[in-house]
Amino acid sequence: MADKAVSEEASMDGQAPKPTSIPVTDNTVWADASPLLDAACIGLRYGELIHGDNFNLFAAMSALEIMDPKMDSGIVCRYYSIDEAIENGAAPVPISLDSTIDVQCTIDIMDHLLACEAAWHKGHSLAQTVFSCIYLLRLDRTASHALLHSYGRVIRATCKAVLSVVSDARTHEEEDLFTMTYGLPLNGDGDEKCLSMLNAVEETISRQLRACKATSSKRRVSEDLEPLQYNPNLEEGFCKALLCRLRFRKHFFHVLTCMKRPQGRGLELARKHIASCISELEFILKSAEFLQSCSGESCEDDIDDKTTASGREPIGFDASLNSRLSAPTPPRAIKILSWKKAVEYFVKLLHDLDVICSYSLDPHLENLLRFVVQFQKSQPDLVARSHLQLLLVQDGKLYGRDPIFAVITKAAALPEATKNHDIQKNESILQLGQCYYILQLVMNLLKILCTNAAWQRRKLGKILQDWRVIYLQNICMKIFQHILIWVEEQTYWIACRFLMLGFELELYSASEYCMVYWYSYAVLIKLAEKTHLKMAVSYDTAKRKGKKKRDSPKDLVRESRIPPAVLFLQCYICLAEGLTMMLAALRNEFMILQSPSPFNTEQEKFVQHFELLQRACIPDHASYLSFKESTTHARFSTLVMYNYFKDAQRIAKEVKSSFSNDPDRLAELRKLEQVAEHNSVALNLICRLGALDPSLKVSFEFSHHPFFATAVVRRS
Repeated sequence: MADKAVSEEASMDGQAPKPTSIPVTDNTVWADASPLLDAACIGLRYGELIHGDNFNLFAAMSALEIMDPKMDSGIVCRYYSIDEAIENGAAPVPISLDSTIDVQCTIDIMDHLLACEAAWHKGHSLAQTVFSCIYLLRLDRTASHALLHSYGRVIRATCKAVLSVVSDARTHEEEDLFTMTYGLPLNGDGDEKCLSMLNAVEETISRQLRACKATSSKRRVSEDLEPLQYNPNLEEGFCKALLCRLRFRKHFFHVLTCMKRPQGRGLELARKHIASCISELEFILKSAEFLQSCSGESCEDDIDDKTTASGREPIGFDASLNSRLSAPTPPRAIKILSWKKAVEYFVKLLHDLDVICSYSLDPHLENLLRFVVQFQKSQPDLVARSHLQLLLVQDGKLYGRDPIFAVITKAAALPEATKNHDIQKNESILQLGQCYYILQLVMNLLKILCTNAAWQRRKLGKILQDWRVIYLQNICMKIFQHILIWVEEQTYWIACRFLMLGFELELYSASEYCMVYWYSYAVLIKLAEKTHLKMAVSYDTAKRKGKKKRDSPKDLVRESRIPPAVLFLQCYICLAEGLTMMLAALRNEFMILQSPSPFNTEQEKFVQHFELLQRACIPDHASYLSFKESTTHARFSTLVMYNYFKDAQRIAKEVKSSFSNDPDRLAELRKLEQVAEHNSVALNLICRLGALDPSLKVSFEFSHHPFFATAVVRRS
């Protein structure tokens, strides 16, 4: 079979067939299977396959299509082994005897490695990306090439550091291939000194740059310093191009090591290195013009698709070499990111890491959850999310310093006098067990919130039942009322997050918006209720602690006032209810947004979307029947009389002053106000013209808010 493949490949190139170089041992016998396969092809109809009696659907999922490069990892490649590739000159050391070409090719290797590293971070296997570099696979060979050797060592150490972070955070479950190393040479002797080697090379090139800039009188002093290459017109450009690449590598490695320091002790220093990384990336981008002018190739049209700044193909890479190491399943077809896309990826990664480093390590759980949700809006990639998770949960503590139980008692507004006494000394062993279970739930929640949107939603739906069970089990027990109220509030917060993520993942069709907003309304009502109850209990406890004999008028006013946090939720509630009724009225009166499916009914869709919530009884009595009863009689005449959107507008305006020091919430309120305003105008327009103008078309867009839709009214 291998012989046939070689013959076919050679004949296509118009060359004589090459003999196979697969090593044959005394116990190996190779037989040509081509006649058997040819006979099978004649006898098989389209869609049929040869299989044994025990072949099943599971086996079919892992079946290989022979001679398909995307499926058959044993297909003949350019080289069968690393040694063969080296013997055939695929990765020469030195790269060229011409020092100018050698420098050019080294920069190309650096750029392509950056593109490979970005592709690896995006989920492709390490073997087929970074370690497609033959120089990395045999790094000892480059010892005589100080520049390439030091760069290769720091790349290897960086990969190891990233692998460590992602493995420790266990977020790699999203993409199993990320942490598979396939026996690659990641652990090299002396890699701990990679920065000192890089610094030495950087210092040499810095001196070479200073020498080429010096005046003729000063240049005599540096005559003993050998130039980087021997074309004086190119010396400065090459020195600058190399220095920014070396410095980026140095600072990026520092970022990774500083961020992994316990209890967030290295975050401030990491920010300084992040700023340096971004600065060096700007210099790297600027170097592209010079490198393209030196390449001698015309590639202006497709330069954006190239993996190097010069636009040339790099030397010393072969992704097919590791195809047999990729996994027990067929190798993936990999498209390495372009050089420009790779730089953009690292700029975004660094900005995401900077957001993490700039966080104040707030011990208040509510603020922390809001920060994580806000952080996820930028859609950070795996590496940034792994760093965030490791920062949040260290050694079973928040930030590695605050006991989770103390964080919970603060979030639940537990009386100070009972925080460390009653539960830990007077409560039964059973209740202590329940408290420990709550701690585990909170740590698990923090980890889940650091995963990608799809994985996060799936996991949140599954843990809802655990949160609900812990509440129901403790209703009859003498556990603190504050903690129980907080557990229930947190349960509805998770349910709300679960529903909102469905919009982000585009899981709902327009015809399903009505039921989704109805369910969101039911969950938000309970969330606001529990939040208000928690605050009321906390205020009542604080009031009893003060032992006031008589309430002052100010206290009575304060008690009757709705807290800003609850009003904020009330704004969500009004929008959810308004959208529910508007969508229901459109369906009832104008037959809009009705899309009967041949595959499932509306009730089946309801179950599919909310099954996990229904299992946990969140909220109680929220069924398809109650949804139909609530929306069947919705009419625009009723909606105009009670405009939910105007209520949302009013609340948003009123509550803004309470969040003057919270820019994120202010921005959210402005978005909610815009949705409410546009929907209020659309509602009035539909009521005035809908029945009279059959050409009126209504659609819904997410132009102002990612979760609350805006109605758009047009004439067809």
